[in-house]
Amino acid sequence: MKKLLVYLKNYIRETVIGPLFKLLEASFELIVPLVVAQIIDVGIKEGDTGYIVARVLIMIALGIVGLVCALTAQYFAAKAATGFGTELRHALFAHIQKLSFSDIDGIGTAKLVNRMTSDVNAVQACVNMVIRLFLRSPFIVFGAMIMAFTIDVRCALIFCVAIPVLMAIVFGIMLASIPLYRKVQARLDNILRITRENLTGTRVIRAFNKEKEEIRNFNKGNEALRHVQLFAGKISALMNPVTFVVINVATVALIYTGAVKVDAGSLEQGQVVALVNYMSQILVELIKLANLIIQVTKALASANRVREIFDIKPGMEFPEASREPVDTEYAVEFDNVAITYQNGGAEALSRIDFKVKRGETIGIIGGTGSGKSTLVNMIPRFYDATSGQVKVDGINVRDYTKEDLRNKIGIVMQKAVLFNGSIRENMKWGKPDATDEEIMEAIRDAQAEEFVDGKEGRLDYMIAQGGHNLSGGQRQRLTIARALVRKPSILILDDSASALDYATDAALRASIREIGRKSGGTLTTFIVSQRTASLRSADRIIVLDDGAIAGIGTHEELLKSCSIYREIYGTDSNNAEGAAV
Repeated sequence: MKKLLVYLKNYIRETVIGPLFKLLEASFELIVPLVVAQIIDVGIKEGDTGYIVARVLIMIALGIVGLVCALTAQYFAAKAATGFGTELRHALFAHIQKLSFSDIDGIGTAKLVNRMTSDVNAVQACVNMVIRLFLRSPFIVFGAMIMAFTIDVRCALIFCVAIPVLMAIVFGIMLASIPLYRKVQARLDNILRITRENLTGTRVIRAFNKEKEEIRNFNKGNEALRHVQLFAGKISALMNPVTFVVINVATVALIYTGAVKVDAGSLEQGQVVALVNYMSQILVELIKLANLIIQVTKALASANRVREIFDIKPGMEFPEASREPVDTEYAVEFDNVAITYQNGGAEALSRIDFKVKRGETIGIIGGTGSGKSTLVNMIPRFYDATSGQVKVDGINVRDYTKEDLRNKIGIVMQKAVLFNGSIRENMKWGKPDATDEEIMEAIRDAQAEEFVDGKEGRLDYMIAQGGHNLSGGQRQRLTIARALVRKPSILILDDSASALDYATDAALRASIREIGRKSGGTLTTFIVSQRTASLRSADRIIVLDDGAIAGIGTHEELLKSCSIYREIYGTDSNNAEGAAV
């Protein structure tokens, strides 16, 4: 929690003013029982109506001033808590953006979403309550005890016994609750994971008629969460009844002792009422403190989980400045590269060694799990090689700043991801200052002009989250256009035409070749595909098998020399359609 409190540094004034006004409110509240005692012992006893009215007006004034102080404290507490929550979310989101693909793969999306939402909300609510109650409640408790001593020392000793017992109960329950609430949050992570999987894979679940099985899995996880929450709730629920018992026993002892003293003439009736009022104040404040402790207990568990994310050091560091450019004819070089995924066991790629000249088109093909996407993802440094070097324009990718490296590369990933917003806004991800003419040129090159022109508002057409109001082929073409807008020197198409028909795929490849000619032969293209027809026109084709290169050459060369390529070619029943391309 200490590490997270640094995000309160811009709200020091609010964190000081809030408790200060709460202490003022508490001070006025401690005066009220004394005023009540005066009304009973002087006003009522002597029948002095004027005295009673004057003291009642004092009580009203104390109430109004206390209310103003409470509202002021609440305002500053809320301002500090919301500001703290905002800065914490910003910092957490920025930290997550620094994590490498391997880091995020290891953590899991469900955990990150839960940390950004429910955990941060719990910590923010705790900060709000702590600012308002952390000083006020103890101040009232010990202030009431001190005020009791000013009235009668013997009666005040009852306070001295009751308060330590109450504190032991409160902190004992807190210590028992903390590990339970950690378990609650862990179970909540599991529920979030199951829910996310079901929402994103709902079509697959229905296609395989797995609704009942998924409902059972969800209910099982939900039942585990309920069981832990109930147990934690039962422990926390002991707080109020146990404290009530202690307070009521102390109140009975106080009334009995006060009655004896009143009978002996050493104590006034009003003073006994004041002592009982102070005991009641302690009860109310300890209930508030108990709720605060429960909130703090939950927040500590959440804060530790948020801190765990901050403690993860990005597995990928970028230099502050890129190395000086070198004179080389090669756009991309893999120098005996191998990579092992985090907790992945065996190497995903091994002994990858090849060079690509500027302007070349390289096809990459292989079976499922052969490492095609892994290979191209190492060029923009989404993953780091565990051994060997990956070079872009003669420089190790580790020696580029993130901006310099990524600006050279346009990449279209396997999954076509679009964001909520207009087509124009999505296209500007590739180039923030792109003009409408540049965007339309990229859309034409990506074979998307026809359907974009058919949309209402054309570039102003609003895309739903994830592009769910577009077909799979439309999403793919727009993601290709987004990469082309950047006018990169290296273009990576990672199986990005899988939803396109052969005619559109062929037209797209022809368009990319034309872009390469217009660029003066400087556009280097990597095409990952399962179709041999999509790669026939490539300058060279790299065949991968089980993470290693099984062959490199042209289509005709590989048919003669690579059995794996021949097998893929033979199973591609549609290769004839691409023969003319």
